[in-house]
Amino acid sequence: MMETVYHIFLNAFMITGFVFIMMLVIEYVNVQSRGIWQKGLTKNWWRQYLLAGILGAIPGCLGAFTMVALFSHRLVSFGALVTAMIATSGDEAFVMFAMFPQKAALLTVLLFVIGMLAGYITDKLYVPKGILEKFSEKDLPLHDEPQCKCFQKDKLRDYLIHPSFYRLALAIIVLLLILGVATGLLAGGAKIWMKITIFLSLGFSFFVVVSVPDHFLKQHIWDHIVKVHIPRIFLWTFGTLLAIHFLMNYIDIHAWLSDNMLMVLFVAVLIGIIPESGPHLIFVTLFFQGAIPFSVLLASSISQDGHGSLPLLAESKRGFLAVKLVNIIYALVFGLIGYLIGF
Repeated sequence: MMETVYHIFLNAFMITGFVFIMMLVIEYVNVQSRGIWQKGLTKNWWRQYLLAGILGAIPGCLGAFTMVALFSHRLVSFGALVTAMIATSGDEAFVMFAMFPQKAALLTVLLFVIGMLAGYITDKLYVPKGILEKFSEKDLPLHDEPQCKCFQKDKLRDYLIHPSFYRLALAIIVLLLILGVATGLLAGGAKIWMKITIFLSLGFSFFVVVSVPDHFLKQHIWDHIVKVHIPRIFLWTFGTLLAIHFLMNYIDIHAWLSDNMLMVLFVAVLIGIIPESGPHLIFVTLFFQGAIPFSVLLASSISQDGHGSLPLLAESKRGFLAVKLVNIIYALVFGLIGYLIGF
C-alpha cells in the first residue's frame, strides 16, 4: 500500500517538476518578448484569429490573459476571444506534454484549427453588442512592468556569490530535478531523446535561475509559478493519480466507462464550465490510462480554458457565460463527431 502511494507520489512529483521547468521557460520568454504579440494587430479578422490561436496554444494562462486584455480594450473581436479560449488548455498543456507528448502535440494542433474556425463562425453568427458596449475598459493585472533585463553580465558574479533566498531555493529545486533524472529516479523509463530534451530544459532553467535579477525570481517565478501554480498542480495530479489507481483496482471503471462513454463525454464538457485547471486533469489522466478515447479529451479541452477566463469573469459575468456557452456548443459538436467516427 505505502509502496504504491510512494510510486504515485514520485510520478506526481516528476510531472509537477517538469511542469515547473516548462512554466519557468515560458515565463522567461514571455517577459523577454513583452509587447511583440500586440504589434501589427489590425482589424483583419483572420490575423486576430491567428494571434488568438497562437496565444491560446502557448501552455499556461498568459496567452489567454493577454487575449482578455485585448478584448477588454476592443482590439479583437468576440470570435477571436472564443478562438483563444478553445485553443488554450491552461496548465494542463504542460501536464499533457509531460505525460503523452505526441498526442498532446496533435491535440494542440486540432484545438488551434478548431479555435480559428470557431472564431470565424462565431463572428459571422453572433455579435454580443450588449457585452461589447458594457465591457470595462480598465487594465488587467498582466505584469505590465517595464521591460525586464533578464541577463546582466556585470551582476552575474554577485548573484552567484551572494544569492538571495529565492535564487538559492529555486537553484536547489532545479538541481534536485537534474539529480533525479540523472540517477533515473525521475523519468527513468523515458526514451533517450526525451531525456536529452529534459536535460537541455533543466540546463536552461538553471541558467535562468542564476542569471535573472531578484525581481524576476520573486515576481514571475516564486510568486506566480511556485506559490500559485505548483501546489495546485501537484495536489490535483497526486490526488487524481491516486484516485484513478484505486478506482482501477477496486472498480471495473473501464467497463463502466465503455458502457457510459457518451455520458462521460457530456460530463467532461459540462465540467469545462469551471474556470479552473484542476478538474480537467481527471480526463487527462483517464486518457493517459487508456480509459477514455481521444474524442472525450478533445471535447473536454475545447470546453475548458484553465483559469484563463478568470479575468473575463472578473470583468464581465455576461461575457464569461457567453464564451462558455459558445465553447460548450463547439465541444459537443466536435466531441460527438469524433466519438461517432471512433476517434
